Amino acid sequence: MTRLTAAWRRLRLGTQLALALGALALVVFGLVGVVTTSLLHQYLDNRLGEQLSTTLGQFKSTNYINLQPGKFGHGSASDHDPPIGVMVEFSPGNNVKLTDSTVHPPVDGQLVVALAARALVSGPVHPEQDIVAGGIRYRFMAATVTNSPVLKKVAVVGLSESDTEATIRRMIMVNLVTFGIALVVLVGVGQQVLRRGLRPLADMSSTAHTVASTDLTANSVDLSVRAKGEGGGIEVEELRSAFNVMIDHIDHSLAARSAAEQRLRQFVADASHELRTPLTSIRGYADLFAYAAANEPAERERHLARMREEAGRMSLLLDDLLLLARLDAAEAPLRPEPVDLVEIAVAAADGFQAGHPDHPFTLEVEPSALPLVGDPMRLRQVLDNLLTNAAVHTDAGTPVWLRLRSEPGWAVAEVADGGPGISPENQARVFDRFYRVDDSRTRRSGGTGLGLSVVHSLVTAHGGAVTLQSRPGATVFTVRLPLSAGQV
Repeated sequence: MTRLTAAWRRLRLGTQLALALGALALVVFGLVGVVTTSLLHQYLDNRLGEQLSTTLGQFKSTNYINLQPGKFGHGSASDHDPPIGVMVEFSPGNNVKLTDSTVHPPVDGQLVVALAARALVSGPVHPEQDIVAGGIRYRFMAATVTNSPVLKKVAVVGLSESDTEATIRRMIMVNLVTFGIALVVLVGVGQQVLRRGLRPLADMSSTAHTVASTDLTANSVDLSVRAKGEGGGIEVEELRSAFNVMIDHIDHSLAARSAAEQRLRQFVADASHELRTPLTSIRGYADLFAYAAANEPAERERHLARMREEAGRMSLLLDDLLLLARLDAAEAPLRPEPVDLVEIAVAAADGFQAGHPDHPFTLEVEPSALPLVGDPMRLRQVLDNLLTNAAVHTDAGTPVWLRLRSEPGWAVAEVADGGPGISPENQARVFDRFYRVDDSRTRRSGGTGLGLSVVHSLVTAHGGAVTLQSRPGATVFTVRLPLSAGQV
């Protein structure tokens, strides 16, 4: 049984369906054959009974059986088994006499006498019994001719059932041949029809094998193959569409993974470079400090100050990297509480004016308060980064603005400057990590390239969004943060 199950599973779907269809057809043909054969057998039995009753009536009245062709079947009388006609007489003293009226095969006389005795007590009903005569099955019927105390006479007639049995055998043979041919044709044609109908599934299987044989770990993966064709019904169309959508998702996922890996490699390279710069400076100043240890004290202090500066710069870089990593891992280091964005903006404006007096600064506040739920330290960091970005990337004397306003459901902060602007190709990447609009700037003057990335991540973690609009003379970073529920 296990081998048959395994062999069945190895067959193609079209072959399985064709065989299942053939098995179903075989059951249907068998039922049809049994029903038709049973009906024919019943019909022939009824005809034989009618012929037997007619022959018995003739034999009772004339003591003669007509052997003309067509009486007991088709063809001449010699083509069929002869009928049997016997007169049974019962006389006092238990004397029984059998008189044959026809030439017939030898028959068991005791069975004939027993049937005749039953006819004497059955009244108008003519008893019947199957008796074998000469190896041939006959159906006998008996009827009383005379029933007096002196003499009891019974007519017994038997007709062969060979014609009925031969007809049933021919019917069964015809059914077997016809049904066999029909079954072979049905399975063969059905297999071809199913194979054509399942061709779309075969195409999808071929496409799946192509995808499975593709090296998905390669740097460049081509998944342009799709399941094509048409037909197969609504279900197959839906399956083909879902299959192609699945491949599209895989293709997009692989492309996104490749881009993410490329960004990760670039991130690691940039981070390594950024960390190497202050480390190199610290090592150089340490060597100079060792050389100047025996010299002027002022020289030593200058080298120590530079080392502290570079160490502080590296610490800020590591803090930004750690913050971004925690934000990426959905472990946002936020401590939300009710805050007023106006108060945070005023504090950020004071800090900017104190640190960058060479940039004219304007603070514009429309509402008196913008209450929201957020981390005040991180929101201050967002505004500080945007203001510092405006100061670092513009020349001295360039005006800078910080505007606060409200929109339905949102608190809006805009940081603008009157600098040269950012080109469209750079605007799409300003929030990428370690990306600098001007690669020619030194690390000291240009920063690490993480400020805007931190802004984007922190604003997103607060449920807001940050956008950029820039043209020569006007660059505006817009931060939108959700207001508190009572202010919506």
